[in-house]
Amino acid sequence: MPAGVCGCCGPLRPRYKRLVDNIFPEDPKDGLSKSDMEKLTFYAVSAPEKLDRIGSYLAERLSRDVVRHRYGYVVIAMEALDQLLMACHSQSIKPFVESFLHMVAKLLESREPDLQVLGTNSFVKFANIEEDTPSYHRRYDFFVSQFSAMCHSTHDDPETRSRIRVAGIKGLQGVVRKTVNDELQAIIWEPQHMDKLIPSMLFNMQDSDDLDRAGQPGTPSGAGQDGEENPASLAESCFRELLGRAAYGNMNNAVRPVLVHLDNHNLWDPNEFAVSCFRIIMYSIQAQHSHHVIHQVLNHLDAHKKTTPRVRAGIVQVLLETVAIAAKGSVGPTVLEVFNTLLKHLRMSVDFELGESSRRNSSISVSSGRGKESEERIVQNAIIQTIGFFGGNLPDYQRAEVMMFIMGKVPVYGTPCHTLDTVKIGHQGTKRIQAMLLSSLIMVTSGFKSKSMAAALPPPFLEPLFSISLMEDSELRQLVLEILHNIIDRHDNRAKLRGIRIIPNVAALKIKREKISKQDVAFMKKHGQQLYRHIYLGCKEEDNVQKNFELLFTTLAILTIELANEEVVIDLIRLAIALQDMVLANEENMPMFIRCGVMALVAAYLNFLSQMIANPPFCQHVSKVVELRNMDAPYLLPEHIFRDKCLLPESLDKDDRLLYFQVSDMAECLAGPGYNAERLSIPYVPQVTVLYTVGKILNRCKQTSRDRLSRRKSLVDTVSLQVDIMSNSLPDKSQLAEEITFETLKKAIDTTAVEEQEREKRRQVIEKFQKAPFEEIAAHCESKANLLHDRLAQIFELTIRPPPSPSGVVSISAGHTQHQSVPVYEMKFPDLCVY
Repeated sequence: MPAGVCGCCGPLRPRYKRLVDNIFPEDPKDGLSKSDMEKLTFYAVSAPEKLDRIGSYLAERLSRDVVRHRYGYVVIAMEALDQLLMACHSQSIKPFVESFLHMVAKLLESREPDLQVLGTNSFVKFANIEEDTPSYHRRYDFFVSQFSAMCHSTHDDPETRSRIRVAGIKGLQGVVRKTVNDELQAIIWEPQHMDKLIPSMLFNMQDSDDLDRAGQPGTPSGAGQDGEENPASLAESCFRELLGRAAYGNMNNAVRPVLVHLDNHNLWDPNEFAVSCFRIIMYSIQAQHSHHVIHQVLNHLDAHKKTTPRVRAGIVQVLLETVAIAAKGSVGPTVLEVFNTLLKHLRMSVDFELGESSRRNSSISVSSGRGKESEERIVQNAIIQTIGFFGGNLPDYQRAEVMMFIMGKVPVYGTPCHTLDTVKIGHQGTKRIQAMLLSSLIMVTSGFKSKSMAAALPPPFLEPLFSISLMEDSELRQLVLEILHNIIDRHDNRAKLRGIRIIPNVAALKIKREKISKQDVAFMKKHGQQLYRHIYLGCKEEDNVQKNFELLFTTLAILTIELANEEVVIDLIRLAIALQDMVLANEENMPMFIRCGVMALVAAYLNFLSQMIANPPFCQHVSKVVELRNMDAPYLLPEHIFRDKCLLPESLDKDDRLLYFQVSDMAECLAGPGYNAERLSIPYVPQVTVLYTVGKILNRCKQTSRDRLSRRKSLVDTVSLQVDIMSNSLPDKSQLAEEITFETLKKAIDTTAVEEQEREKRRQVIEKFQKAPFEEIAAHCESKANLLHDRLAQIFELTIRPPPSPSGVVSISAGHTQHQSVPVYEMKFPDLCVY
């Protein structure tokens, strides 16, 4: 009886269990029984409601086999699960998937590498299946954590370690593919998951031997025949895929872990891997999201403002790579933000450098201080390169705005500067910031082509630029001239004019030029005198070197090519003659090298100009003077004066007229239609501006003002000074009072007599300027200018003089100092200052 009962128990088992048991052979080495597997698949497709039970029973058997280390049956079970997943696409597959994922999790939790790889492969197959309906309750938190741990495997065997890492990366790739397209699985983009996904990929990418990735889309590095088994190339491919699927709101969560990983692993110095990562990021994301990445890097730079210079330099270089790629597409609203942040860090770098320099001077360790200073220079050069490269890749309309923006940040004496506080950094720091910002402007303006000079050089840009050109620093003046070359030279003729020399045949240079437009003619009428004045004043600076004269020659030549009509040509000749007369008069006692250099500049330019306007008599006159100088005064020619060992004369012979260019001879050469040669007889006199005068007075009084201002004791002294000036300048009330009568009102209403007087004054002024000789007009204007300069000098003298204060007035009598107290109630205050 017991035997009969046992014999009938087998057929009483559920059919799905019998079908599942039949796919497992007696010997696991025989593998999955294909015929029985086909029966199980047909049963599952015919009765999809049984899928849940089939999955649960398979999971039960697999768990038992894993515990008993019967790994052959584990492989058969997973193969059967994979085939069932691929064959069944019904609504009832949801519970079966839960059993499947439970079995995959069991395999991943085991410590056997083969089982981990087996579970990962099954999960990847599942990830490639497109489900008809989304899952509301399924979560992949465990798989993200487990696959990330596999990506950081430290197995002793290198081959096994590589297998586990590749499996982990494939698993993460499967998670990404399964979740990013499902709106219900947006939780994958949350920081707790991105903080595991991104570092796992980067950890494997940085182990690659090929760090010099091109970063181009569609060409992962290391991809070859064995690319699938290379963790670095596979991680890079997964990294690209993840970034390519990132939406607008998920970009920040995807980039932030990259920056944190680079910080934790000290990958900013050296920064080859960091640069490679951000190249991949910029080429993988959508173009309209580029400004998110730039914003993240800028914020990261702000967070590291107190770190070592090399780390900051590494971040700036990464920023350079990102903006270089973003500038080719859409940058968004971050253009000015980039420049604001970079200029702020430029200022901080200068502060750090000057602070280290001052501490180095007061300490014993010299080598460490120099190393720190040189490292800060690396940061500054990286910032300047980033500013210039970013601005240089922008379209012309945006580049003009960037030029204005940078020029507004350059500290200029005599103009307010709200961005950079030049008081704290001192003169040396201000000079360094000026030089670096102008260097960045050179890079921004390189290749800039504007159809109109008025649009390229507006007054808000031109005036501060010219103000810098008058500073007593040859390096700054050189930078200003190079900026002007970039903007004015629209036909790339600079390379042909490089170096100051007597050009024997200008036609051989094949200079490109066009007819000057009406807009440029109007520009020269408005700003031409300003250009001439700054060239004139720049020539006589005592610290000029050969490069200054070369750049001045190039400036004059480019003006002739790009902006010169007949009227401008006459003005440029007058300017050249004025420079020659200034050297011969030598009223400012200039060094002999400067005098000879200016003479050489005039000769080189007039030689170039005479050939450009194709005037044979003018060319003959210039050639004759040059030949005589070659024989009798070679130090007046550029080929000789700028040699290393050129003998300078003790003085210049003013009486030898043949060595100099004569106005009368040039006027005869230019007589005829086209040129108004009569204007050559009018000497060029530069119009000295108030700003230039104030700058000179400030430079002269700088040291004196520092000494005197240091003796001020309190703000009360300054207030008493202002009060004293106002009380002395205001007239008495009795003088202001006037009796108002009927006649007074009648005179105020009747303005006929006043208008006649004004017309008479205007007529006299016009008549004077039409008929009076030039010397008288110049003397009249000079007297007014001198009066203005005297008033300015008095104002500066009053502002630096210690004012009287209630604490006492110091008086010296008989060699002894006496303090006379002035009570506050006896001080005279004007009515406007008393309440």
